[in-house]
This record gives sequence, structure tokens and C-alpha cells, in this order.
Amino acid sequence: MRALILSDIHGSALAARQALSFFEKFNCDKIFLLGDTLYHGPRNPLPAGHGPMQVVEALAPYKDRIVAVRGNCDADVDLMMLDFPIENEYKVVEDCGLHLFMSHGHIFMPECFPRDALNAIESTGATQSTAQDQTDAPQKPQIDVYLYGHTHIWMLEKNFRNVLLVNPGSTSLPKGGNPPTFGLYESTPANGSEPAHAKFSIHMLENGKEIKAVRI
Repeated sequence: MRALILSDIHGSALAARQALSFFEKFNCDKIFLLGDTLYHGPRNPLPAGHGPMQVVEALAPYKDRIVAVRGNCDADVDLMMLDFPIENEYKVVEDCGLHLFMSHGHIFMPECFPRDALNAIESTGATQSTAQDQTDAPQKPQIDVYLYGHTHIWMLEKNFRNVLLVNPGSTSLPKGGNPPTFGLYESTPANGSEPAHAKFSIHMLENGKEIKAVRI
């Protein structure tokens, strides 16, 4: 799999089109969209090339290839405008033996996100469950990578719980003195004696230049 990782477009048609141009350049087959897609947000200035409807049109041809989650600035009307679902607060993608947790980042804090987070997130009535109930419950898969946005600052490193944190930054409203950025995920399945492996990287939106990469 090769996936373009985008977050915090915030209604910039200019940024969306520029980011999507790398879908073909990097021969991607998926787009991981991490929220805050159309609305610029009350705390943010209007991004350059602001045009939410043009963002909708730019994303439409990729609707069957997009895996998306909802951000804190994604309103109910945004769900109606887009041609693909964004209502989920998180999604889990399994690829080449890895479990990738996708969420915007405002609900599940990345800094302390544990590998066994799904056991707590997906358990029903956990506050009432007994110790025996928890022992008998089937264990959820361990999370290897947390893909998130929200901060508008790119990140590519493991937290203290050994979960790789991947934040592609913002394509339109970067913070922390960073340029507009996006991420890329590349995986290769096992082949004979060669084990499966994956690479995550952060790239400059202006020219696609790689800023940092991590292989797992």
C-alpha cells in the first residue's frame, strides 16, 4: 500500500489541489484524511485559496480511495457535502501486519496513547465490568501507529508507550514555524525470506521534498 496522509486542509482549495497532485506523483492507492477538511475554524485565519466547495470537487474523484475521520472543525453539514464518509472519530487500518489508528487528535491524546488502547475504547460498559469480564473479553489488536492531525505541527517519533506518532502537519495553516506539509505511508508485504516492512515520511507541500522518514 502507498497512502497520501493529509490533515487540516481547512477549506483551502489551493492546498488541496497541490497535495492531491502528489497522489499520482508518488503512485498512491489510498488517501488517509485526518480531519478538519472544509471549515477554516473560528480561531484560524482564512487560508490562502480558501474555497470549501472547490475542496469538495478536488476530493470527489478520489472518493473510493479515501479513508477519513472527523475533526473538531468538521460540522454536520460537511458530512453532507463530501462524497465519502467522515463521521467516525477514529478508524483502524490493518496492513502488512501493522495496525494503524487514525483519529484527528483532539479526543485521544497522542502523547500517552497506549498500544492496547482499543481494549478501552471499544469495550462496552467498561465502567461496570468486573475483573472477570475483562479477563474473558477478547483482546483487541495492539496499535503500532497513531495517525493524527489537529496541532498543525508535523510529528514523526514514538511516544513513551512505543506507539509511532505520525502527524503530517497542515497543508494550509501550519504552525510552529513549519512550512505546509503532508505525509506518505509506504508498505511492502513479506516476500519469501524478506519480512514485511513499512515507511512513514513527512514532505514539504511546495516541492514534495522529504523532511524526515521512519521505517518500521
